[in-house]
Amino acid sequence: MIAVQTTMACRESRATSSNRCELADIVRRYADGYQRAHKLSTAQYKALRAIRNCRTAALGGHREYCERCGYETYRYHSCRNRHCPKCQSQQREAWVEARIDDLLPVPYFHQVFTIPHQLNPLILTGERNRRALLKLLFDATAETLMSFGRHTFGGKVGFMLLLHTWDQQLRLHVHLHCLIASGALVTAADNPRWIAGGRKFLFPVHGLSKMFRAVFLRGLSALLSHDDLDLPPALAWLDEADYRRLSHWLPAPWVVYSKPPFAGPKKLLGYLSRYTHRVAISNDRLLSCDDDHVRFTWRDRRDGERVKEARIPAQEFLTRFVHHVLPDRFQRIRHYGLIANRGKNERLDQCRRLLGVTRFSQTPRSSPKSSTLADWLIDVLGVHPDRCPCCGGMLHRAVIDPQPGFPVSAISVTPHTYWDTS
Repeated sequence: MIAVQTTMACRESRATSSNRCELADIVRRYADGYQRAHKLSTAQYKALRAIRNCRTAALGGHREYCERCGYETYRYHSCRNRHCPKCQSQQREAWVEARIDDLLPVPYFHQVFTIPHQLNPLILTGERNRRALLKLLFDATAETLMSFGRHTFGGKVGFMLLLHTWDQQLRLHVHLHCLIASGALVTAADNPRWIAGGRKFLFPVHGLSKMFRAVFLRGLSALLSHDDLDLPPALAWLDEADYRRLSHWLPAPWVVYSKPPFAGPKKLLGYLSRYTHRVAISNDRLLSCDDDHVRFTWRDRRDGERVKEARIPAQEFLTRFVHHVLPDRFQRIRHYGLIANRGKNERLDQCRRLLGVTRFSQTPRSSPKSSTLADWLIDVLGVHPDRCPCCGGMLHRAVIDPQPGFPVSAISVTPHTYWDTS
């Protein structure tokens, strides 16, 4: 929460702030006791520490004041941790802006690849397991889609995978969202061409499910045979399990869900802005944190999308939250095929030539984007952070150093970081 002090005149001109709790409030109240009772990974400890100190004096910041009207405010730095619900807006907007150049004028399908809940205890047994199994999920999904692209079109498809590990009640629900273009590029030297896919149907869902399951089980068998997983006591028998026994333990069918194609690029970008850079729960869903319990809202999809309330112990809430903290440097958004990083621009330019179109964004790739939050505020929101909100005069700034004992290297501050508007 931003600590702000203003003059009386400015207070009267602003709306009353909400008294609802935030994730940072829950962490400040209950995380110390939780950390004493539970062993956390380095990534989980860093995430809780960052959320606790986000936009507080611990990270330092700036004092802003106007000599004309006497306006004064304190703005503290954001933690920039990807698991903090208050530090994702600018990253999300910049990421979506960059994705405009990747769009092709073809239908885009949305598919969801989900692994069975029987694997949850294995995923939760340490960061080593979490990293290995989540990577296997990406690899199995990518291999399945690339194989179907080669078999169906005889070319290379392009798709993006986004990892989510939660459901509406913060329970572990590991799945990948896939955004895939309908069609493929055939790169034959004598006859390069674009093979168009369907507008209502791309790949058979049952076929995807069978192959996805087979590829994942093969990879899981390899991890077990090479002792790359730590087994909890309840799953110790997996140490001797072969592919056939794994197949009996994780029976078919596995869920691969396919939604209708998006109605144009604008709808696609709207979807991207909702799904990318999300955390397990937003502050908007939190209602209260008192009496050692947390209340939050959740949407029940089995009951007509009705919004309901849940009330669980604070320790259980923190347990559910830290289960969704990813290992350090683990990429939760990945691109494959036509939009894989290496050679992406050349492949997409070739696709556009074959389709007879130009890029959606006419801005040259070498043009600088909004490099700071101040630039982003001006470009996107039309807000000028150097102007006094009361009289329009020039704001002056004085630096506030981080509190002693907090590692400055962990802040990852860029100019005007304190203007994050999540």
